[in-house]
Amino acid sequence: MSRPVEIAVIVAGINEEYQNALLEGIISFAKSHNVNISCFSPIGGVISVSKYDIGEYNIFSLINFDLFDGVIMMTNTISAPEEKEKLIKRVKESKLPAVVFDSRDTAGFYNIRIDNRSAMRAIVEHVINEHGAKKINYISGPLTNPEAEARYNAYLDVMAEHELPVDTRRIYFGEFRSQDGKNAARAFHKSRLSKPDAVICANDNMALSAMEEFRALGYKIPEDIIITGFDNTFDARHHSPSLTTVDRPLGEEGYRACQLIIDDIEGKPCENEIVLQAAPIFAQSCGCQKESEENTLEYQQDIYKRLNDCRYDINVLNRLTTDLADNDTLDDVIDDIKRYVSELHLNGFSLCLCSNWDESLRDGWKMYTSGVPLIHGYTEKMTAPLIIDGNRTFSAESFSTSAMYPYRDGSSHNISYFLPLHFREICLGYYIISNSRFPLKSMLAHAITLNISHSIENIRKLLNLNRMINELDKLYVNDPLCNIYNRNGFIRAADAVFNHCKRSGEKMLISFIDMDGLKIINDNYGHKEGDFALQRLAYIISDCCEKNYICARFGGDEFIILGSGVHDGDIELLESNFKKQLESVNLAVNKPYKLSASIGSIMSEVTDDVKLFSLITQADELMYNKKKKKATSRYLRRD
Repeated sequence: MSRPVEIAVIVAGINEEYQNALLEGIISFAKSHNVNISCFSPIGGVISVSKYDIGEYNIFSLINFDLFDGVIMMTNTISAPEEKEKLIKRVKESKLPAVVFDSRDTAGFYNIRIDNRSAMRAIVEHVINEHGAKKINYISGPLTNPEAEARYNAYLDVMAEHELPVDTRRIYFGEFRSQDGKNAARAFHKSRLSKPDAVICANDNMALSAMEEFRALGYKIPEDIIITGFDNTFDARHHSPSLTTVDRPLGEEGYRACQLIIDDIEGKPCENEIVLQAAPIFAQSCGCQKESEENTLEYQQDIYKRLNDCRYDINVLNRLTTDLADNDTLDDVIDDIKRYVSELHLNGFSLCLCSNWDESLRDGWKMYTSGVPLIHGYTEKMTAPLIIDGNRTFSAESFSTSAMYPYRDGSSHNISYFLPLHFREICLGYYIISNSRFPLKSMLAHAITLNISHSIENIRKLLNLNRMINELDKLYVNDPLCNIYNRNGFIRAADAVFNHCKRSGEKMLISFIDMDGLKIINDNYGHKEGDFALQRLAYIISDCCEKNYICARFGGDEFIILGSGVHDGDIELLESNFKKQLESVNLAVNKPYKLSASIGSIMSEVTDDVKLFSLITQADELMYNKKKKKATSRYLRRD
């Protein structure tokens, strides 16, 4: 295949050590072959807010399988069963060659697994045969996980083979998390059972926290209690005492997964299941290894580097968070990201936003209180206000979401991470970080992307708050029935015109208008018809206004017009036009009543001793004098 092979990698929590190790193998293969990797990674199940997980897992809906040649799925890292099932279904429908790890979901997929059972058997047999353990407790992962099930069954098998009793009170089922180890140690201590000789743990996280809890309770490790783990993590290797555990060839798993996809594409025969062997490591926590100066030196070097990197990341995070807090616009966010790109070692970065990211609350108070913003999926089109490719910085006003990338140069060996951009369950877009170890190795990568997301959400809220303020302002100054200024709006606008005329010496025109016979229309034809008549009159008044005029419903059936920069003859022109418009509307609407109004107009210079409301009063008096001369009854049409 001349073009690069495109492989989608689906994994939750790339900041975890297990996922890191698998990805290192995948990256190693991609870098030495004509392969591009697109990794879609939420971080779900780590924050106790269900809405947050919805926003994270939404990144999976972005995947367009038509753009890929194969799929690698770490389904065992996805803690949401529904999301896992949806993904499996979509991958099967895509007909692409797909690889999973240590999974029961193997129908139609290649499965690479590690022989967890044999390795766990070796650990349990070791503590029995080499250390004489008889009373052996067990801390398990969830049995819905095939790896946890295999390790648990290995423990049961060895106990049965050595005719050792298995007391259910000596077994604790957890979720592979550190807190489970601590809780298990407390439960064992409170059980009133005799002290265990050994505690076998299904992974290192639980083993290390159990070890610390037992030590806090006064036990020595391994003198009083032997503790073992599984995974050979960094912390397990560098803990004191170092943990007896199992080393798994995770990097090889990732590498072999890519090779399987290439072989399938090329039509080579492939095994449906590949089994790799794990190796037990007997260390200090079971009493098999003494601490060496070499190990201590390696630990010190590793810890120094991690602490130094962490201090650096915290410094960047603190400064970025402070800068983002001052942002009022999206441009401000983009400027901040640009400044920090080199410090975060981001060789490639794209900020992709839904086309309506800032409009989720656009329909006013109803949408603000009960509307449904974008939660599932993405808009058909996306915008990328910031794209960084090496030394180039540019943007894409619009691109198709089905393309996923706003920009690609067609080269190979690219490793890209698609990370969700959201606020709780509200989808705002996504990030693409390319050819950078930042998402894998930075301890604060997740915190930094969350900060940027929250900053964009704050801007979205600010934009919508300003929209709400504008809507409230319109309600304050506009008459909702007549769609022109109300009294508040007129006073605000008229004051500016009045001051302008005072400064410029221009004359000002004021016309006061009162509708004739509104009560008779309401009494005879109903208030709905009265509202119609008011609307028609408002339309006429607005249509008579020149560009330097303003008009308003002053109250009830009273209206006002104010104009600046007027000249002699403008009053006659306005009132003549008003009369013609009334006649024209009456012919057009053909109502059983005649629309009529009285108008009084004045023109005046604006000097320091002139008050706006005194001018309005003069125009009102002129109108009233005209109105008194009319017989209101003649404005009703007789049939």
